[in-house]
Amino acid sequence: MKKQISVGVVGCGYWGPNLVRNFKSLPNCSVRALCDLNEARLAHLRSLHSEIKGYTDYKHLLNGIDLDAIVVAAPVKHHFSLAKAALDAGKHVMIEKPMAASAAECEELIEIADRQGLVLMVGHTFLYSAAIKRIAEIVKSGDLGEIRYINSRRLNLGLFQKDINVAWDLAPHDISIILHILGEQPTAVNCQGNAHVTPGIEDVTNMSLTFPGKKFATIQSSWLEPRKVREMTIVGTRRMIVYDDLQPSEKIRIHDVRVERPPHYDTFADFHYSYHYGDSYIPHLVQEEPLKKECAHFLESIENGTQPLTCGRKGLELVRILEASSASLMLGGAPVNFDEEDQSLVAAPRTNLRKVEAPVASRAKSRPVAKALVTA
Repeated sequence: MKKQISVGVVGCGYWGPNLVRNFKSLPNCSVRALCDLNEARLAHLRSLHSEIKGYTDYKHLLNGIDLDAIVVAAPVKHHFSLAKAALDAGKHVMIEKPMAASAAECEELIEIADRQGLVLMVGHTFLYSAAIKRIAEIVKSGDLGEIRYINSRRLNLGLFQKDINVAWDLAPHDISIILHILGEQPTAVNCQGNAHVTPGIEDVTNMSLTFPGKKFATIQSSWLEPRKVREMTIVGTRRMIVYDDLQPSEKIRIHDVRVERPPHYDTFADFHYSYHYGDSYIPHLVQEEPLKKECAHFLESIENGTQPLTCGRKGLELVRILEASSASLMLGGAPVNFDEEDQSLVAAPRTNLRKVEAPVASRAKSRPVAKALVTA
């Protein structure tokens, strides 16, 4: 029988309880510790899982109990300090999205994990869902033809964050899906938005990612919508996919529709677009909670010494895009390009600005990395 992997979960707020529940359901895992500064939240979660020890002192959790791995579910501003301390203590680490508040912090965590021979994984949960796996397979097979563009909307009323804007909060889900489906990095990012509720923290944003070969993706994020929306449309030259994550079973619908331009014509009167309307169909999906699959994948990566699907470098790629979106917001929505060699951010030529340094997660005043944990 395989040795159980002992796990500690840091952060007992919104997402921590879901992580505890899923790790506890896995036979090769033992959740041994919880940590949060908020004693009320800690006590509540321990009332549901009385066999798990609770700590308000993170250092005591790291040094006073024999843990194999730490799962970080605290606010983004604490991701770096908590993950770095865990890696330095020889623990494997899984961090909720986004990985950290800057690309520089991500790079340092990756360097420590590589040096220590430890697993560093980021919680891009949707990549473990049956729907996204099937979409990626369909795109890779060429069934849609060449991808023209992807449009995504992730909207709801709240939950408002205090340390990151809505792009950093909601868009990571869509960005991770888009990067996974296309299998390449964007060349430029545009982002516009407004802060209506909390000064300096945008609650509505529209982001556009430009990819090679005339492909692009748009991502609309909002905390101010009356309806909860989780939709993505993937438009190809042959077929199109509509993905609605809120549908209980029919999450993917493939439409056999397309628009074709005539190869040649002599006069304007001869010019007619050709519209193809075919059937639509719904692929069968075997549903399983994506978070459970993600947690199991983390444990498998530790057991086998393998790199997880959503490794630290995937987290870094995503944070670089979020930094570019923040830079674009500060430039009034002007495009921010990626340097092809080192993926650093540079202002687009037409902005006439010098190289843009990567900003913090929002336009609010930057804060030093906190040494203590606060509730997620």
